[in-house]
Amino acid sequence: MDSIEHGSLIDDAGIAAMRQHGTYLVADIYNDDFILGQGKEYGFTDEMLNKERMIGQQQREGFRRAAQAGVKIAFGTDAGVYPHGRNAKQFSTMVRFGITPMQAIQSATVNAADLLGWADRVGAIEPGKLADLIAVEGDPTSDVSVLEHVQFVMKDGQIVKNELVRK
Repeated sequence: MDSIEHGSLIDDAGIAAMRQHGTYLVADIYNDDFILGQGKEYGFTDEMLNKERMIGQQQREGFRRAAQAGVKIAFGTDAGVYPHGRNAKQFSTMVRFGITPMQAIQSATVNAADLLGWADRVGAIEPGKLADLIAVEGDPTSDVSVLEHVQFVMKDGQIVKNELVRK
């Protein structure tokens, strides 16, 4: 098995098996913040909110234990759960629950590329790989939340967004 998505009910035996087999955990632990904070106004039913209250924190603690155990982590979101464009909030949530900012960044770059079998094309800035880059103001290795405010995007070597301020 290449990956476990969500990992909401992961236990120590599952974590050990994932580590042994090199299985990635792709957890969407930002969802808990959104669902419990804004779910009602977005039409989440009481049943859905109650399920999140029961499972959300358990999923986050499983993520923490998996990360501490050395399970490989790849970035993922349930972007359909919350409005599109909030995906980067996942980085800060992952850091709050046990990984470093650099590990969070790598979860969305080299790790995600490896999981998808695309490591030869994407995931790192190297000759021969697609020129897919972003830029932000600030240092995401110190404050990963700066990734929530992307100001420059290059896709396949073409600039598709440029809001960088020249000083």
